[in-house]
Amino acid sequence: MNILHEDLDHILEHTKALWEDLREKKVFVTGGTGFFGKWLLESFAWANDQLKLNARMFVLSRDPNSFKAKYLHLAKATGVVFHQGDVRDFDFPQERFDFIIHAATDASTKLNSKNQLLMMDTIVDGSRRTLEFARHCGARRFLLISSGAVYGKQPSDITHVSEDYCGAPDPSDPNSTYGEGKRVAELLCGLYSKNYGIEMEIARCFAFVGPYLPLDIHYAVGNFIRDGLAGGPIQVNGDGTPYRSYLYAADLAIWLWAILFKGESCRAYNVGSEEDMTIAELANMVAHSFQEPIEVRIAKSPLLGRPAERYVPSIKKARESLGLDSRIKLQKALHRTIKWNQITNKGHNGQ
Repeated sequence: MNILHEDLDHILEHTKALWEDLREKKVFVTGGTGFFGKWLLESFAWANDQLKLNARMFVLSRDPNSFKAKYLHLAKATGVVFHQGDVRDFDFPQERFDFIIHAATDASTKLNSKNQLLMMDTIVDGSRRTLEFARHCGARRFLLISSGAVYGKQPSDITHVSEDYCGAPDPSDPNSTYGEGKRVAELLCGLYSKNYGIEMEIARCFAFVGPYLPLDIHYAVGNFIRDGLAGGPIQVNGDGTPYRSYLYAADLAIWLWAILFKGESCRAYNVGSEEDMTIAELANMVAHSFQEPIEVRIAKSPLLGRPAERYVPSIKKARESLGLDSRIKLQKALHRTIKWNQITNKGHNGQ
């Protein structure tokens, strides 16, 4: 069995009881062609087929034809329908939807540094438009894909930040645009829930690894895998001391469906892993995940006495209230992601 089918079976094993809520129902997804969206699409299509749900998923995309040409198996999946439009001003489909998943946001550091106004417009206007559609179509539940960026800089003495932490990004810093935008999106969800009675679920997402993860943007683990696939060296541009943690994409899909179907309205849930490590440790773990170990180069030396930066969630709330956890450990996640990329680089589609 190939990697994606194994992962989809893993997702179905841990979500099987949830899918009855979607039987004969419809779900509308923004951001359905990105990393998160592909996993939502894959897992929906798999469950829809395996459990004979007769459900439908409408996927908003600016360029559906381009996506369908590249991912033919998803374009042909039973129950998957593409709806063309921009998240900021898309035309509303004239149908009723029971569930909305709003996952559309470009989180790239390039956009956050070069065109902060566009990023803010995409997050805020896109959220408002999607929430208006939820009201228009009579949706029962709305899942916002938010971010751990809403907490701002994590204090070095907090090893795992919880949903109760009241920190925030610096509103005077343009580089805070992404985090501030997500804070506004969460506030809008609260307002729409209060005024229109829609159940609003919020997933504050941290860092992830798995098939479909872009290898050529700002994700450190993706960059390290890219370097390793090219034969190395794996380049760490900083001093390697910041702490991160990574949840495997198949577990991510489990978490998102569970939060949508079972989450408490207007209660945010951190989504990620508590297995923290430094960027240098991550680079070395990636290097040793290849058949032949790859050289690791760290550009800078750590400054003595400077506390290490952290971006690591506490997942106690999701674990205790929804029974969620990181089931696929990082070493296995890296092996699976590398293998999948090796297969796709040889001209296969990973199916």
